[in-house]
Amino acid sequence: MPCHPEYSGRVRVPSGPQKPLNIRGFFVFGMFYVYILQSDVDASFYIGFTANLDLRLIQHNNGEATFSRRKKPWKLVYSEEYSNKSEAIKREKFLKRQKNKNFYNSLIKS
Repeated sequence: MPCHPEYSGRVRVPSGPQKPLNIRGFFVFGMFYVYILQSDVDASFYIGFTANLDLRLIQHNNGEATFSRRKKPWKLVYSEEYSNKSEAIKREKFLKRQKNKNFYNSLIKS
C-alpha cells in the first residue's frame, strides 16, 4: 500500500502495540519510516528516517535539510515502515553502510 504518490518501494507492516508519540505538542501513533530519496539532478540517493514521511520530503525539497540541499528536487523511491524508532535507526544505518547503488536499485525494484 503506497504511503506517498511517488512511492515505488514496499512497506513493512509493523506488529505489536503502537505507543503514542508526542511531536511538538501533538500525540500521534508512533510510526517511523526509513526512506530512500533519489535526486533528479544526478540520480544520487539519500537515506534517512523520520516519523512523518510527507513532511520530510517537503523539507528536503525546500532546502531545509542541509546535506540534501544542493541536489534537489528529490523524489521518494523507497520506504519501509516501523513501529519502533530503534529498529528504524538500525535499518537506516545498515542501508547507509552499503554505499552501493546496485544494492539500492535492487532494493527499490523488489
